[in-house]
Amino acid sequence: MSRNVARVIQDTELEKDRARYGLFAVVVSILAISGVAIFGVWRLDGDKAVIVGVLTAAFTAVSGMTTAYLGIKAVSNTAQSMARGASPRTPTPPETPAPPTETPTPTPPSPRAP
Repeated sequence: MSRNVARVIQDTELEKDRARYGLFAVVVSILAISGVAIFGVWRLDGDKAVIVGVLTAAFTAVSGMTTAYLGIKAVSNTAQSMARGASPRTPTPPETPAPPTETPTPTPPSPRAP
């Protein structure tokens, strides 16, 4: 194997490991937050206002963590594909507007009748 092929394989394996362990960390964190929220709701003995607060905070933490993980992963994948030149994009030249064929001349306002 050439060095470039070996390096690509090594980089691919590294990214797979990062994705696995990153997802594992997110799942474990979500389970921990859910466990604490369930325990908190169970121990509050029906105080609905506090239960709503606990569940809202748990939902916010879970959705924020999941969104952050997916956003970072998407940016990482995009940056990697750009660095490798996987999808080179050719810039298209901007369209030049067609010159007007005739310039409009303003018409003077008509005089008002008294």
